[in-house]
Amino acid sequence: MPVIVSLTYTKKSQYSRPEDWLFRVRPYIGVLEALSRYFTVISIDRIRFGGDYPLRGVYHCFPDFDGRRLTAALRLHRLTRQFKPDVVLVQGMNFPLQVLLLRWRLGRRAKIIVQNHAEKPGTGLRGWLQRLSDPFVSAYLFTAREMGDEWISRRIIRRAGKVREIMEASSVFTLSDRAGARQCTGMEGSPLFLWVGRLDANKDPLTVLRAFLRFARVAPAAQLYMIFQTQALLPDIEDLLNREPGVRRRVVLLGEKTHDEMEAYYNAADYIVSGSHYEGSGYAVCEAMSCGCIPVLTDILSFRRMTGNGSCGILYTPGDADSLFRAMDRITTCDPAVEREKVLRRFREALSFEVIAAGIHQVFVSL
Repeated sequence: MPVIVSLTYTKKSQYSRPEDWLFRVRPYIGVLEALSRYFTVISIDRIRFGGDYPLRGVYHCFPDFDGRRLTAALRLHRLTRQFKPDVVLVQGMNFPLQVLLLRWRLGRRAKIIVQNHAEKPGTGLRGWLQRLSDPFVSAYLFTAREMGDEWISRRIIRRAGKVREIMEASSVFTLSDRAGARQCTGMEGSPLFLWVGRLDANKDPLTVLRAFLRFARVAPAAQLYMIFQTQALLPDIEDLLNREPGVRRRVVLLGEKTHDEMEAYYNAADYIVSGSHYEGSGYAVCEAMSCGCIPVLTDILSFRRMTGNGSCGILYTPGDADSLFRAMDRITTCDPAVEREKVLRRFREALSFEVIAAGIHQVFVSL
């Protein structure tokens, strides 16, 4: 079998046990495990641990060394070469100098594929190095093909054919009994909307809230639950709710939840709603869809890709509360069982670990 090495340059020093790290990155590791159908898979990561950790078809290698960024990269490249890879999957597009050094170390035999993780084109020295490294990269993986357009227009990626449409991760969550999930979480409402994200301008919770408060006036049993990790816009949210005393109780601010807890919340909700203006992929939405949660999302590139251009769920104009209100009003008149089945089918056919792995293998075969 051909050999693929997944290579990560950043060190996660807060982790000292392989099992903790691998549990934390299950959405990405699941792709590597699915790739073991096509490749011998080696994953190289650095944490506060040194050693090897074979698990479910993937040989996880944790080199025990530190050093400055370039010194560490050179040592990583020496290790990578020992595995005689046919392809190296570089995680992230912000390491162009490392990519140049990797090509020098590997020679011409191995292909280099770079996975985009929401990075934008660099400026100054980084942008220049990204242009310089491009001839040595065989392909770039983006959640949506159009997300590579800015890189192409900036002449960082010189050939559009190098841009391939592959999701970066998938969901480890599965569909479960909705009534049981609601009992577990204490959530109620019909329809029941869930918003998950950081309280910042890009995630735009205020637009979501404005639209929902309007919707709640015409849907007396509707509820919106909000799960968030940061509190930057919390005073604005509280102020907006205080101005709507008649429907304030329909919005429940849950705050932060652990990743493990999220599976029950996704299964309890009818709809996952997002206000994002930009997403590299939209991992929370992917998780929600794996649980049959119907997406009500902004019409941005990654969400078009995830929903099949709105073939499941509904898309609305970013930042436009009127557009979101109309989307809520429209989607809730549809048969939820039918819509839920569309969502689950879309997840299986386009967003699962197996589909992502098959896509990466097809990219390799085509190079």
